[in-house]
Amino acid sequence: MEHEVFVPVPVPTLLRTLGDPARVARCVPGFQQDADASASPLAGRLKLRAGGHTITYRGELRLTGPGDGDGPDGPRLSVTGTGAEARGDGAVELALTLALTAKDGGTTLTYSGTAEGDGRLAELEDGAALAAAHRLLDRFTQQLVTESLAERGEGEAEVKAEEDAGRDAEAGAGDAGRDAGAGAGDAGTDAGAEDAGTDDAGGDRDRVGEGPDDAPRSVYDSPVPPPSLDPVAGVEFSVPDEPTAEAAHARRTMIGRSAEEVDHAPPRGRYAPVPSMDAGGTNTTLRWVAPAAALALASALVLGRALRRRR
Repeated sequence: MEHEVFVPVPVPTLLRTLGDPARVARCVPGFQQDADASASPLAGRLKLRAGGHTITYRGELRLTGPGDGDGPDGPRLSVTGTGAEARGDGAVELALTLALTAKDGGTTLTYSGTAEGDGRLAELEDGAALAAAHRLLDRFTQQLVTESLAERGEGEAEVKAEEDAGRDAEAGAGDAGRDAGAGAGDAGTDAGAEDAGTDDAGGDRDRVGEGPDDAPRSVYDSPVPPPSLDPVAGVEFSVPDEPTAEAAHARRTMIGRSAEEVDHAPPRGRYAPVPSMDAGGTNTTLRWVAPAAALALASALVLGRALRRRR
């Protein structure tokens, strides 16, 4: 079996990742490390998807190299492993060689080796086991690139942090030196001014006025007069304690009715009071008397006409 993949990662970065068994274990797809702390990082269970079936092997991988036997094109690593089926009597043995060849813009990974097995792996169709192995190597290479780039990013971040710390330390030392020099210069100037004032007490007043004590040390120490064109300099703002009549009227207009009107108004809708039966008894009687009188009158007219026809 031979398989070749190109990755945009330099050889030293890949070798650092391959030299850490814990990181290599994270790169193997479908691998689950044993919970035993004393076990090797590459010891555990591996789920292999081949020919529409999932086969779980329990075993250990061993990664050695690079060493003195590296090829002329670059370093070589050796991968060996054995495993047994978790559910079955089959077993598998792996012997693989990984060669790293530096190319423009990256590295070429060349896998070559053999894998022998029996049990469920031997029952697969021709080419199914080889396709599963190539797919496993491609996914391993992809995860290896991810781990290598993450390691390189962490290393660059650490180097940048160290450089920033060094620059901060140099800047702090330079500031301390400048502050010390400025303090010494100010002390010398003050001492010279005091000596000059003692020796030339009766000297020229203009020369005395040029000393550092009479002039402001910074532009921020100069007095700033208040602005004369401030439009609200003499205006006083006050807030009334109670709202005016216009504000109260506007509030009643906006909310509909005041709180006092709401308290004294009768409820409406479903909460309106129901009239009592006594109050509505007279109205109900009057409503039935008019139709009954009309019916009696109509009956009398019909009866009278019928009697006249018989005569």
